[in-house]
Amino acid sequence: MVEGISVFFPAFNDEGSIGGLVADALAVLPALADDYEVIVVNDGSSDRTAEVLEEIARREPRLRVVHHGVNRGYGAALRTGFASATKELVFYTDGDGQYDVKELANLRPLLTPGVDIVNGYKIQRADVWRRKAIGALYNRMAHLLFSIPIRDVDCDFRLLRRRAFEGIELISSSGSICVEMVHKLHRAGRVFAETPVHHYERAHGRSQFFTLRRVGRTALELTGLWLKAGAPSRLLRRRA
Repeated sequence: MVEGISVFFPAFNDEGSIGGLVADALAVLPALADDYEVIVVNDGSSDRTAEVLEEIARREPRLRVVHHGVNRGYGAALRTGFASATKELVFYTDGDGQYDVKELANLRPLLTPGVDIVNGYKIQRADVWRRKAIGALYNRMAHLLFSIPIRDVDCDFRLLRRRAFEGIELISSSGSICVEMVHKLHRAGRVFAETPVHHYERAHGRSQFFTLRRVGRTALELTGLWLKAGAPSRLLRRRA
């Protein structure tokens, strides 16, 4: 039996890109599953993202839109997306259009019976040098502080089995949720596979993450996760 797939997009002020992502998802999914759904979590957007989505939903019954009344953060949008998904498999990527949703077709064959999560990694990051530098530093810190079994934890292009989250609670509201999720899944014994994916320049709007406030919030949450995981004591034991 072919497993059903839920595709969801966290979106914040993505009016220029979200319609194309929904269209691409609806175009590729019939070749992968008979049972599928597309969900967009509108995380309190202040532009026309809500209006664009509601207009599409009126003519496309497979699209479901979940609105946050206020902006709660990237992690909160992901948690809502996972909670809203109803199918056996769950795929998500960002609503800014920097990944090609059609490359989901490359991930699906790698989700074999012994694999729980297929994670993309960027072939080449299509960003300005500042974002590349911050992204590289973030990825390096994540690998240093946590148990991370994949090369690019910052690549939000993931296909997962919904049952992989059984017994796992995600708490982060910022971008640190990606590290939290991969770390907790790995510690729970879930099996990862990886495949290269393309990364494109942002065609509409600008990143909502790379601001001083959001980067600072992510750093604080990451530190909190590290402390809760008991990592300092493990480092001391290794040095003793």
